[in-house]
Amino acid sequence: MGRSQTFTRLKNNINPSEKTLWFHCASLGEYEQGLPVFKALRKDNPNHKIILSFFSPSGYEVRKNSEIADIAVYLPIDTKKHAIRFLDAINPELSVFVKYDIWPNLLLEVKKRNLRAILISAHFRKNQVYFKSYGNYLKKVLFTFEHIFVQDEKSKKLLNSIRYKNVTVSGDTRYDRVSAQLEQNNNLDFILDFKNKSLCVVIGSSWPEDEEILVDFINENASKDLKFIIAPHEINSIKTNNLLSIIKLKTVLFSDMQEKNLSDYNIFIIDTVGHLSKIYNHADIAYVGGAMGTTGLHNILEPAIFGIPIIIGKNYTKFPEAIAMIEQAGVTSIKNPLELKMVLNTLILNKEYRKKQGQLNRHYIDQNKGAIVQIMDYLRT
Repeated sequence: MGRSQTFTRLKNNINPSEKTLWFHCASLGEYEQGLPVFKALRKDNPNHKIILSFFSPSGYEVRKNSEIADIAVYLPIDTKKHAIRFLDAINPELSVFVKYDIWPNLLLEVKKRNLRAILISAHFRKNQVYFKSYGNYLKKVLFTFEHIFVQDEKSKKLLNSIRYKNVTVSGDTRYDRVSAQLEQNNNLDFILDFKNKSLCVVIGSSWPEDEEILVDFINENASKDLKFIIAPHEINSIKTNNLLSIIKLKTVLFSDMQEKNLSDYNIFIIDTVGHLSKIYNHADIAYVGGAMGTTGLHNILEPAIFGIPIIIGKNYTKFPEAIAMIEQAGVTSIKNPLELKMVLNTLILNKEYRKKQGQLNRHYIDQNKGAIVQIMDYLRT
């Protein structure tokens, strides 16, 4: 339904004579990743109209009113006809794609029109089709970008192996994004009321596979001195009721917290979106979901910037920051409830160890920020 409105919205909001920039993100995570660059481009180009496009509803619905864009739309299905019509409507001086959401027909049309396009925070793996003998078509699409900014040296070498040379190892713009979080007021009064000076474990972006492995520990250990906040990734009444059915202790929902004494509760379920990054500010320990199943690990940098230890599931090998932070910082991967119990007990009972692990995470973020400087230096020359 959203896609069916894209061309009408563009026609009603963009004058053909206006200068434009186009930012594209697959979903909310990529939007947050690209945001430092988007903000800098917005500041540098105050007279340009900015179009922000998404593939996923989880990005569009949350950020469709973003201040960095004049109009947000769903990207139309990637056909040649749609590509021509879309670019006729927006005619961007510069297109910025984030990480991996590469649309062949659109990008080939961008190249055909000699328009500028860059890819930022890209991360490539050798098993991707671009680097296979049968991947010539998509290899051609990569060459539509005038420059690709990658997260690591491995990605650069893979691009070099197909003779793509306009590549810079700038790192991941998410480090700049989460660092900027510290410039905000991250206090939430309702979380302070709930926590009430207790030790607090925040379970962020959880899936049923994560909750299944956590529930016994929560039921056995939650108390007035050890509280748990659960922010599920998917929010609907069925999933919330399922979660409530397996938790045996006193639980309050965000949607039902009015006129309640939050300090009386041991577990707080956040059945809404938009608060998690600030909730991490109040955590003593974080568990970040997605890696216990196969849906994909969620953002571990958000809690890391607040200097807290982090626990994740077992399926993290596609996430370079997770691999590095397990080796160098304060992230621990667990495979089963027994390992979870051992890790959590250590972090809960050993304050010095908990503090050290958190400091390692904060230090890792500080060491890796700066991608935005390289990207903007390139665009400003």
